This record gives sequence, C-alpha cells and structure tokens, in this order.
Amino acid sequence: MNKPDVRELVKEKILVLDGAMGSLIQTYKLQEEDFRGERFKNHSVPLKGNNDLLGLVRPDILKEIHGVYLEAGADIIETNTFSGTSIAQADYKLESAVYDINYESAKVAKEIADEYTKKNPNKPRYVAGTIGPTNRTLSLSPDVNDPGYRAVTWDEMVASYQEQAGALIDGGVDILMVETIFDTLNAKACLFAIEESYKERGVKLPIMVSGTITDASGRTLSGQTAEAFLASVSHMDLLSVGFNCALGAKMMKPYLEILSNNSEFGISAHPNAGLPNEMGEYDESPTDMTEQIQEYHDGGLVNIIGGCCGTTPEHIKAMAEMAAKYEPREIKSSSSCCVNCD
Repeated sequence: MNKPDVRELVKEKILVLDGAMGSLIQTYKLQEEDFRGERFKNHSVPLKGNNDLLGLVRPDILKEIHGVYLEAGADIIETNTFSGTSIAQADYKLESAVYDINYESAKVAKEIADEYTKKNPNKPRYVAGTIGPTNRTLSLSPDVNDPGYRAVTWDEMVASYQEQAGALIDGGVDILMVETIFDTLNAKACLFAIEESYKERGVKLPIMVSGTITDASGRTLSGQTAEAFLASVSHMDLLSVGFNCALGAKMMKPYLEILSNNSEFGISAHPNAGLPNEMGEYDESPTDMTEQIQEYHDGGLVNIIGGCCGTTPEHIKAMAEMAAKYEPREIKSSSSCCVNCD
C-alpha cells in the first residue's frame, strides 16, 4: 500500500505511537490453554504469560487491541514482539517458534493498519516491529563473584536479533523499533543485526531507537548518561531516538531535552503512566499525563509521542488530541553539530 514516507511525515506532524500492550492483554484474563492453543497443546513447560505467543494462538486479541489504539488516534502501532528473540523465548523452550511469532504478529498488525489507512488515506497508519532488550546483557555480569563472566556472547546476541528482525521485515512492518534499551551494547548488537537483515533482503526500513533511564541517577542500567547513550547510537541513520518506560512523563523531560538539543534525528517519548504504586499498578490518568506531556510540546522537544506501561487507549486519545495542536520539533540537518562535537 502506498503511503507517505514516514521519514518525511515525522517532520510535518507529531506522530502518535500506541500505548501499553500488556495492560490490555491482562484484561482478557487468559489462562494456560489460551497460550497453548492447538499448536502448543502438548508443550513441555507452562506458557501462561508468554504474551508474544498470541500472534500464533489468539491473533483475534491482538487485532482488537491494535484496533482500539488506532481508533484512539495512533499513527504507529507496535507489534506484540517485545520478547520475540530466541534468547528470551528460551525460558519457554520455544526457540524454534521465534520466526513464526514475529512474522504472524507483524502480519496481524499490518493487516489492521492497512484497513485504517484505506478508511482514511489522509491519516496513514504504520507498523513498528518491536524489538526488546532480551533478558541478558552484554555489558554486565550476572555473577557478582565473577565480573568478567557474560551469560551471552556478541555473536549469539546478533544471531538472535537477526532472526527476529528478518521475520518482522518479512511480516510487513514499516519501521523497526529497538526499545527499552538498558544496555547499549545489546542495542548495538541489534542495530548490527538489523543492517545484516537489510543486506539479506535488499531493504532499508526506518529505525527507531528508545532507551530507558532506570532511576533518578539519570543513567541506563549499564551506567550510561543520556549524552553517552546518544553518542553510542548516533552512527546509525535513525528515524528517531528517544526514551521509554521506567519514568513517568515529568521525570523523563530533562533527558529528552538533552537528546533534543544534541541530536539530528527525530525525538520520541513514550513514558509510563507515572511510577508504579505498591501493587505494581500505574495511577496517572490521561489528564494527569497529558498535562505533563504538554511541557514537551511547549518546548518543541518531540516528533513522536506515545505511552508505555500503564497507558491505555484513553491515554493515547488524549495525547493525540493534544499533539494535533502543536508543530513537531524541527529536525536538524545532518550537517548540524551532534553531541560531543567541538
């Protein structure tokens, strides 16, 4: 389907990303048999909670969730593939299903995004293939008694990401989004894997990169500041760089300002609906959250806005209504100075 190039569209309007997938999946109260379906009926380990399987066993649920976010005004919907690598799926002994998990989730999202684009060609919809950080880290040892030990190698990480990226591309995504980055070395392995997938398939899709600041220290889990994170990924030609998860909108703002002031790429933000309460739930209402996000728009900080943990279609609807009133952040030319330039 012919649509405007999202690389150009992001300069013309603030694009709206969808909200949390997991929060809505929980409302379906799924049981073990829902995750097994026929294909995994006799699988040897429990599968309940492996949300990435739903593209294979309950695509109807994914279609409904994508639909409510598109109705809310999302321009970009994310595939349900956050843990869709062989490294992450090893916990469920489902490494062999990884290609299908990603391909089918991409296909479901693409089909409904195209439906909405056909309904209103003036508001084209895009699919971002979500690539999460995995449950391993290349920069840190999981063994406090052996700081040099790593539970995964660079080559293993690249191979795992390359399989996922290839399946998402084959499934028809418009964008690849490397998100919730807590270890930038993992992300660099992913970006290298994406480039290898592009070479294999003769394509070059836009890439979004989104890190996560873990606490008030202003650093990622592996110790990088926002400036260092930006410098580490700026060798790539990115659609956007930004932050998601971990922090609410208010606490995220200073780090977005750093990216905005120093990057030649678009800037994205999809914060949580505040910080989790003692029950692990998120309390910020759509009104509370958009009041904080308004500061992003007033400061001309973002090109893409959306929600992470705890956000709902109501949050995204409020964000979309607000974003429509503002111009996007001006994207600097590639000759503009980037971080750490003199």
